[in-house]
Amino acid sequence: MSSLIGLLITLVLWSAPLRAHEVFPSIADMAEAEGILTFEVQANLESFIAGIDLAAVTDTNAAPQAADYDSLRVLEPAAFVAAFNSFWPQMAGRIDIRADDLRLIPTFLSVDVPPVGDPEVVRNSVLRFFVALPPDAQTVRVGWDAGFGTLVLRQIGVDAPYDGYLEAGAVSDPIRLAGGDQAGLWQTFVNYIPVGFDHIVPKGLDHILFVLGLFFLSTRLHPLLWQVSAFTVAHTITLALAALGYVSVPASIVEPLIAASIVFVAVENILTDGLSRWRPFVVFGFGLLHGLGFASVLGEFGLPEGAFIPALIGFNVGVELGQLAVIAVAFALLGYWFGAQPWYRRLVAVPASVAIAIVGAWWFVERVFL
Repeated sequence: MSSLIGLLITLVLWSAPLRAHEVFPSIADMAEAEGILTFEVQANLESFIAGIDLAAVTDTNAAPQAADYDSLRVLEPAAFVAAFNSFWPQMAGRIDIRADDLRLIPTFLSVDVPPVGDPEVVRNSVLRFFVALPPDAQTVRVGWDAGFGTLVLRQIGVDAPYDGYLEAGAVSDPIRLAGGDQAGLWQTFVNYIPVGFDHIVPKGLDHILFVLGLFFLSTRLHPLLWQVSAFTVAHTITLALAALGYVSVPASIVEPLIAASIVFVAVENILTDGLSRWRPFVVFGFGLLHGLGFASVLGEFGLPEGAFIPALIGFNVGVELGQLAVIAVAFALLGYWFGAQPWYRRLVAVPASVAIAIVGAWWFVERVFL
């Protein structure tokens, strides 16, 4: 048991620094005019040049090439453009664009690189390239190497445009150049469930720790359901309001407060051994904060205009499934076997809560002062 708790604490503390260079999807807008298919891609190009496998990590700090990434991140725009120009031939060979099964070779147009700014914040550059379509092309399929990570692909300039979320290495279904491939409401709902789940498992370590904080107060179903229900209702409200544009709170405020919420529930676990009457209300308040955090993820790539509500609901369902998966694993590994033991709180819940509190406190300091 002591080995199990030691492993838990080690894993949590080891994961603590993995926040400043979070991996986000790239966003590609695709438009066709006069036989030329043009792409405008917002992406973290430093990670591409450094050779980081974005399908294998959720944070660039976790990659073996982290030092190379950091050196690229502090290059001034002109120097980075030169570095990317040298890299482009390699990248072009890893982009898969096919017109009716004929592979097309992309041609570089330009790249816009923002100023250095805060090197601890991801810098999204804008890459433009095009392919020349065969005269009789009716459809295209688009994808790229898994190492470049997830791609959000949006067709523009046509009616009922395609809008897809392509996991690392995936290739789109055939997309009609004339439009008409917009997903239906049900398909959009289904498509966004894994997007929400992915934001919790494996990418949402801060949300995972908060949910585990709820779990370690009590493994009994009734108190846990009270807390999870309050958290779910709250983050659903702010996620919807923020996604609809009614609420906007800067990440510089939301992210430290999310870290503080992790500290609070963990410390309360240490100081008390039961669910207080006001704990669900506190959890509800923290759920409002986490909903704003979820909304910032959607803001990175937007929601399809023609199916906004199904996408929002699907994303939220995915988030809930991710949270339930975390609780289910925690219960299967600890709660089911040891939750009723008299030593569970002393040897499991308290040490785990201490580890969670330390990580949350470090994140708070990091997000406010570093």
